[in-house]
Amino acid sequence: MKIKDAINTAWSAVQTWSFWKDLFIMTFGMLISAAAVNYFLIPSKLIVGSISGLSIVISGIFELLGMTVKVSTVIVIINAILLILAYILIDKEFGIKTVYTALILGPLMDLWEKILPASNLLTDGSTSVMGDIWLDLCCFVLLLSAAQAILFHINASTGGLDILAKIVNKYLHFDIGASISVAGAIICCTAFAINPFRMVVVGLIGTWINGIVVDYFTASINKRKRVCIISSSHEILRKYIIEELDRGCSLYNVTGGYSGKENVEIQALLTQDEFSKLMDFMKKNDIHGFITAGNVSEVYGLWNKHKRGPIG
Repeated sequence: MKIKDAINTAWSAVQTWSFWKDLFIMTFGMLISAAAVNYFLIPSKLIVGSISGLSIVISGIFELLGMTVKVSTVIVIINAILLILAYILIDKEFGIKTVYTALILGPLMDLWEKILPASNLLTDGSTSVMGDIWLDLCCFVLLLSAAQAILFHINASTGGLDILAKIVNKYLHFDIGASISVAGAIICCTAFAINPFRMVVVGLIGTWINGIVVDYFTASINKRKRVCIISSSHEILRKYIIEELDRGCSLYNVTGGYSGKENVEIQALLTQDEFSKLMDFMKKNDIHGFITAGNVSEVYGLWNKHKRGPIG
């Protein structure tokens, strides 16, 4: 009976728009990640703190031993092991989504290689697509960080290092940023097996920059406007926010420090587009008030990305 219920639940999920939207986002994000690894990480043998970097080291060690093992194959094997741990030790939604993203990274790398082999972009025996190791590092970090931020936004990840960081964060209560940085640095140090000292230092710098850029992209994607309006037309604004913008709001009784008059302040968390609509509504209806708005990078609790999420 439990198996039948699970199948029915899964089938119901497949029939929703949310499922297909998340599937598209995950595939798109991993397509970007695969391109970053295939064109900027592998040719230059940059070892940035990631499972992809560790896979390059392992593949390089096999190459030194006279055996050929593709980087994409090593990535699939390592991720398969980590994904089992993710499903058991982390929440099921994260685990299931990460199963999909991690397992398609290797095949998508092979797809990029068939569409446009990295060797076609290299000239005069160079191992750098951009012609400079630092430019390769910048391109890789920008592409990978964007993909990671997109996936984190829908409670997924690129797998690998993210899974390890989640496990450490959940059970040892370490800061997740610190977990990623430490694990990334350890992986970078494995590059001593195949790379000179200079390349290892470049990888360590890339790992540090990657964390900073991920934080920036994540904050940008999650950014919301905390809007505070003091106006005598607060009831009109309340109805507009609830009925038209489909958001919640909070009302507070306030007293003017200069005038001593009592009034009502309305507060709401809005997206940038919703904030623009609210400002247009006030302008068209000649509604006056004292307005302040600030950026909020993280929202927890009752906020909903698609429907009303009251804060009061």
